[in-house]
Parts: sequence; structure tokens; C-alpha cells
Amino acid sequence: MVHRDHPVGLTAQVSLYPLRQEHLSPAIDAALALWRERGLDVRPGAMSTLIAGEEATVWEALRAAFAAAAACGETVMVVTVSNACPWVSSTQ
Repeated sequence: MVHRDHPVGLTAQVSLYPLRQEHLSPAIDAALALWRERGLDVRPGAMSTLIAGEEATVWEALRAAFAAAAACGETVMVVTVSNACPWVSSTQ
């Protein structure tokens, strides 16, 4: 039996590192906006952001976020993905 606090396919912890850019926030803000536009649950933190949602949406949004950040300049994105992490929705 699988028990989840929130009917979510995947949870991902994402750290985005814009490299050699004068301003770091445009790349990070683009990723955050993209995840929210796709309806993912987004919880920004000081060093990483947690996102959660349907499996296909999470994978597509990760790819799109990297592309958006890379459009601002060189970028590193570190991601840990899980289908087993408990998630309590911010709307509960």
C-alpha cells in the first residue's frame, strides 16, 4: 500500500546556479515563474526550491526551467527527484 499526504507524482529539490552573470536573480526568477505557471506546488528556500506535481509536468517544467535559466547565461542546475517524499500541500 502506498500512502501519500498529497496526490503527487514527483517531488524535486532544485538548486539553480547562474554562472558568470552580472545579476543572478533573473535566471532564478524565470524558473520560479515557469514552475508556478505550470501549476506546480513551489516552495523556495535559501539554497534550493522544492517543487511537486504530476510526473510529466515536473519533468517538462525542469527541462523548461533549465532552458529559461540558460537563456540568461551559463547555468548549473542540480536536481534530486523522488516519488517517495511526503508532501503536505501549502493549501491544507
